[in-house]
Amino acid sequence: MGVEVPPPALKAGFIGLGAMGAPMARHVHAAGLLCAVGNRTQSRADALAGELGVRAARSADNFADCDVVALCVSLDADVLENVAALAKVLKSGAIVVDHSTVSVQTARKVASLLAAEGIGFLDAPVSGGVEGARNGALSVMVGGDADVLEKARPVLDAYAARITHMGETGAGQATKAVNQVLVAGINEAVCEGLALAEKLGLDPERLLPTLGAGAAGNWFLDKRGATMLRNAFAPGFKSAHMLKDLRIVQGIARDTGIRTATLDQAVADYAELVERGHGEADTSVLITLKRGG
Repeated sequence: MGVEVPPPALKAGFIGLGAMGAPMARHVHAAGLLCAVGNRTQSRADALAGELGVRAARSADNFADCDVVALCVSLDADVLENVAALAKVLKSGAIVVDHSTVSVQTARKVASLLAAEGIGFLDAPVSGGVEGARNGALSVMVGGDADVLEKARPVLDAYAARITHMGETGAGQATKAVNQVLVAGINEAVCEGLALAEKLGLDPERLLPTLGAGAAGNWFLDKRGATMLRNAFAPGFKSAHMLKDLRIVQGIARDTGIRTATLDQAVADYAELVERGHGEADTSVLITLKRGG
């Protein structure tokens, strides 16, 4: 009886090396799968490639030998631009995994474009923040074919604590829309509550652990409560990106008939923050509005 030969390791590429993407790419490298990285700002790709000893992509051609290419970019247009280029060079049977937050319609358009070239696609937005990316502990919500997910799973496993197949293409983005409604509502409540606490003169060192130990405990309070009370708003997750996400969610929710008071208030608040020049600040900068300033 012959010795069973393990299948060759996947060759993976990663495009989009921002606050989330760079640590995710590092985890893929640590798993022994990363061969190429790309970024709109070339110097960022060059720096990470030099650090990790992988290829710094100059164009989509530099991903041609990859079995899986993951994207973590900002806008629907960025996803469409990258996928259009990748569709021309990736081999049949390759897979594109999009970790960006985009519309359901964009996910379906991308899947169709790639399918025409025999390339698989997963819409796989993530949750868990920069901390989750750095710790390799993201929650990944996936839409697409289950068999395609299994082939790409070794790449996702590198940075995920949980990977959930939510359904067909677009189901990942639909799940992220729900996630962002909850996140936005929690942000509204925590910032409003802590602004009230300040006005009432409560001691943060006693208040925060007390709140966190009870029914009010949540990720945002735990990770951002102390920093926002110190007026430290380094992202994290940028307010401008939150506004972009919530406007996508408004589009998704518009035709469902649900009441969207929380979502609409969050959109208005983050739009005001961006107008005030706080778009690059962490979402916890919302407390500055709640203070009445």
